[in-house]
Parts: sequence; structure tokens; C-alpha cells
Amino acid sequence: MAAGEPSVRWLYVKPDNVRPNKTYCEPYPFWNDSQQQDGTSLVIHIFYQRNQGLYYWHGPVPESGAEASDSPGRINVTAVSQSSTPKEPSILHLSPDPAFPVRTKSEVHLVCKALFPHLDSWWGMWWTVDGSPLESCPDRHRFSSSSSNLLDSLGDRTEESVLVIRDFQTEDLQREINCSVANRRGNDTRRAELQQEALLPSVQVGCGLGAALVLMLLLFVIYHVFWLELLLIYRSWFHLSVKIKSACVCVCVNNKDYDVYISYARNSEDEYFVLSTLRCVLENTFGYSVCILDRDSLPGGVVNDDTLTFVARSRRLLVVVGPGYGRLGSQALLELKAGIDNMALGGHLRVILVQYRRVQRQGWVKELRRARVALTLIRWQGDKSKELTSRFWKQLQLELPVSSASRRQ
Repeated sequence: MAAGEPSVRWLYVKPDNVRPNKTYCEPYPFWNDSQQQDGTSLVIHIFYQRNQGLYYWHGPVPESGAEASDSPGRINVTAVSQSSTPKEPSILHLSPDPAFPVRTKSEVHLVCKALFPHLDSWWGMWWTVDGSPLESCPDRHRFSSSSSNLLDSLGDRTEESVLVIRDFQTEDLQREINCSVANRRGNDTRRAELQQEALLPSVQVGCGLGAALVLMLLLFVIYHVFWLELLLIYRSWFHLSVKIKSACVCVCVNNKDYDVYISYARNSEDEYFVLSTLRCVLENTFGYSVCILDRDSLPGGVVNDDTLTFVARSRRLLVVVGPGYGRLGSQALLELKAGIDNMALGGHLRVILVQYRRVQRQGWVKELRRARVALTLIRWQGDKSKELTSRFWKQLQLELPVSSASRRQ
């Protein structure tokens, strides 16, 4: 060994900035003016947190009461907070804070967090109920606590203690439950403020929600079962004409001589149905002003001109669809074309289709097939439709305007 060369070599285990989770041994000097070797000792003049870690030495270091030893050794240096900082323990947080609503007959968890600054001293953290530790409580079987370390930085410890109260009772609200911490320098205590949770009137709320749900279902059923009746009542009150398919309601303002013009195939079953049933009910029972060309036109007139005139003077064209309806050149086909043209041009006339007898779609004339897409079709159900309270008459009333008799009232 050269003269003046230290007999002890110091090494510092330093983290590798290039390779994560790797370290390497840096020999003295450590490229740091604050660390100097004085003989066999390593002196750190200003200790920083980055200086903590493992230090190794190799060389003869005299041990107390023994000869020098050449075996290597190591020492782990840990940084702690300065001694000039306050060393009294403090409670950082007590949950619930400031007041926590609790429910009776349930399990309640109270959390206490405290800071213990670095100090070479004993320290403690505990719970008390009415001034007594948990072990001394009469009902101690309902109380238990557990502690854990949350953080250890520069010797300052952050501890957490959880108090569990099983089967929480109303009387527990009046008890004094405290979290306390202490060490050689001082102590701190904080009380847990508890209040009973405002219980919802579950029975009343349940009954109210149930009643509202039942009412909604009842209204839903009533609407889907009696929607025709409801619309008829609504229209009778306000004298409105309701159009179902477009879901709009319009006030009937066009002045016409007839409420409805009935178009049908002559010399067929449909004619008997129109004259004996349809006309009688519409005129005598519902009070509609009905136009039937063969009855209301003057003798000797031009049929085509009379047809166009009477259709234009009517508010609705009621087409009774049957197997013989709409033959080429027939009077019924002329009436249908006049009604469709009038509806397309002015919009004041609406065409309504009534199917008295079943007709195959192939038997419909071209004008009917085109009109069927946009027009309402009401089907006669035989004996089921004879009653005036049947669905047939209600649908027909809904499609027809308010009768002349009702408008005069």
C-alpha cells in the first residue's frame, strides 16, 4: 500500500439511471463534495435524501477490544426528518368528519389517520368508548379495531386505525367515541360525531310508486281498449274532426251541403246494404246529411255533371267496396275518380273505404289499389257490426265529420 493511501476502501451502492431496477457500486470518491473520507471513516457533511442507501467498506477496521479485521462490512444509511421539525403526533383525518349518518342494526366503520413524526420514542394509537378502552367496554364483543401503516417517509409514519361497530344501536349515538394518539412529545384526541340516518318512509314511498304504476297501466289499458270512445267523446265536446292516421286534429271549417256522399255498385248486395242499413243509421241515428245520387239528383239531368257537382258539395266520399265496384265505365268508378281528384286538388274532401263483402285484392280496380295505400278502410264484420255500439260504427263516426245536426246545436 502506498504511503498516504487509505487502508479502507468505501463503496456506495447507487441506482443505475440507464437500467431501471439495477444498481452498481461506485468507489470513493463519489463525485460529491459533501462526502469525504477521513482516515478509515466516511464523513457526510450535508446529508441529503439521495445519500441514503448501502455503503460497503473493505480493509482492516479495528473492532472494539479486538485486532484489526480484513473482512468486508456494510452499513445501511437511512434519511430521517430534521430534529428541528415538530415531533408531536397529530390526527390527520377522522372519518366520518364532521358528522356521519349511520343506520341502526348495521355495521359501522370509523377510520382514523394520524401522523407520527420521526422520534426515538414509543408511540401509540387507540380508541376509547366513554373514556374506556375497547377491552373494558361492557359490550366489547361489538367493538373491534385494526391498524396499518400507510406511509413511511423520512422516518415520519402515517398510521391508520379502523374501528368496527357491529349491530349499531340508537344508544351508540350518545356515546363518546374518541381516537387518540401519543408519543413522548405529546398527544392528540378527536371525537367521532355520529348522527342517525334519515330513513325514507319506505312503506309510503312504495305505496305511492305502486299506485302511480297501477294508474299508468290502467290509463294505458283504457286508452288501448277505449281509444275510439275517448276520441269520439273528445270530438263531441269540441266539435272537432279527428284524423287518426296523421294523429292531428283539425277544426272543420269548410261549408258543404252534404256531410257524406255514398258511392256503391248498383244492382248488387252492396246497394241493399247502403239503402237499408248505412243510409238509415247515418241519417236517422247520427244526424248526417247523406247524398245518394239516384235519390237526390233531378230527373233529366246529365249524370256525369250531377256526379261531379254532388261530390264537390260533400265533405266525405264514402265508397262501399264490393266485388262489382269499379267496373270500367260504371257510375261508381266515375264517383271514385271524382272524389280522389277533389281530395288531391282541394284537400277539403276525404275518401273513406267501407268493405261490406270480402274482395280479393286482384279484383280491385287500379284506382282503388292506388288509393288504398293512403285511405282508411273500415270492414263490416257481419252480425258483430249490426249493433250501433260496435267498432264499425265507432270507426265510421270517427272518420266522418261532425254531423250537421251537431254543428247547428
